[in-house]
Amino acid sequence: MTDHPRIPLAGVIGSPVAHSKSPRLHGHWLKTYGIAGYYIPMDVAQADLREVISALPKAGFVGVNVTIPHKESVLALADVVTDRAALIGAANTLIFRSDGRIHADNTDGYGFIANLRQNAPNWQPAAGPAAVIGAGGAARAVIASLIEVGVPEIRLANRTRARAEALRQEFGAKVEVNDWVQAGNMLDGAATVVNTSSLGMVGKPEFRVPLDALSPSAVVTDLVYAPLRTHLLDEAASIGCTTVDGLGMLIHQAAPAFERWFGVRPEVDDAVRAAVLAE
Repeated sequence: MTDHPRIPLAGVIGSPVAHSKSPRLHGHWLKTYGIAGYYIPMDVAQADLREVISALPKAGFVGVNVTIPHKESVLALADVVTDRAALIGAANTLIFRSDGRIHADNTDGYGFIANLRQNAPNWQPAAGPAAVIGAGGAARAVIASLIEVGVPEIRLANRTRARAEALRQEFGAKVEVNDWVQAGNMLDGAATVVNTSSLGMVGKPEFRVPLDALSPSAVVTDLVYAPLRTHLLDEAASIGCTTVDGLGMLIHQAAPAFERWFGVRPEVDDAVRAAVLAE
């Protein structure tokens, strides 16, 4: 027998995960709050996902974040799925409960809205339509959260129209699908503009949606945070728009997970931003 308490472990599962800033983010909070725990990146293949997740609680893990390509697959491995994870159709957070059950949640939508409210405090969801670019997993969380806070209409465009149509089928009449070649037109009168795609990310194709119809009164946010100031944000700022970078969403979505795993609600402040951005 030993008197030593078990060190709580958490981490992020995906493939690839080497680029993830989550270990730096959670590591900062663990150090700040004096918690003797660790947060570990784990590159896990799809074929090994079930086996790895079932073994983690036995190794001392209290939970994990889940990223591409496993966000949808993990729902089938969970014993409890929150309403918002079920609505979005994906989970980004697993909690390994003391009773042995696996609890799946999705905090991406929460992080998205919290980032907007913190960095665009005058943002009014009901002020007008939202234009959403991209129809992947992040778009699902964004659309669900925008509808929840009262955005009257979601204009959606994706390079593959069928994926956008699938989201319209799931989220209903508030979602209007636009052809990709007409994506610039859906910015006309939009009060909120969101890039949920990888366009503009380091190593990905440039963001080339024309911004001519963008109103200076719009709030524009990009989920891409590498680079921190994307072409979309720079162009929108030059028009006069309020712009919000994607790093805040990453930090805000992590806070409720950290609290569930380690028992402390962490502060989202300039210090954690600096820690995440540090080279």
